[in-house]
Amino acid sequence: MKRILLAMMLFTVLTVSAQTGHLTFKGVPVDGTLSEFVGKLKQKGLTHLGTEQGVAVLKGEFAAYKGCTIAAVAHESGSVYRVAVMFPSKDSWMHLYDDYVSLKEMLTQKYGEPESVIEEFQAYGGVDNDNMKMHYVKYDKCRYITDFTTDGGAIELRIDHNDRLECYVILIYEDTMNGDKVRSSAIDDL
Repeated sequence: MKRILLAMMLFTVLTVSAQTGHLTFKGVPVDGTLSEFVGKLKQKGLTHLGTEQGVAVLKGEFAAYKGCTIAAVAHESGSVYRVAVMFPSKDSWMHLYDDYVSLKEMLTQKYGEPESVIEEFQAYGGVDNDNMKMHYVKYDKCRYITDFTTDGGAIELRIDHNDRLECYVILIYEDTMNGDKVRSSAIDDL
């Protein structure tokens, strides 16, 4: 009987601690103030480029990719809740897709099978060459999105572009606990 009670208590403690854990980014919990979080990322070798309106921008290596741009986002309360990594832009579908697949494989190895995967071109005809695929990426006709759910939060990997029509892979980490605070505050506004 003692063993069963002890096992139940241990299970409860593990469950509660799993629910109170934050998502990590480069081994750093996605939590704390923006300046604290940036300080920890600087210790990991990233260069801080600046902070404006609750968004800190850093540059450096991530997952063996050099020249990544990292944006850490804090809620108005000051807590960091989202981190995005924009990988270097690519000029060909083959290289862009290779980055996406490589990162997807590493994320699957670390977090298990994805929660959802959408990999499609929204085209009427076939998309049969590199230039056409890049055209579809640049004009929002390409949906390559893989979502992972972890105990600490959600991770989204996708192929995207910016206003300059540069195409890249982006990885977004959102901490559940701090993200819930943001959503709660937004709901209060409604």
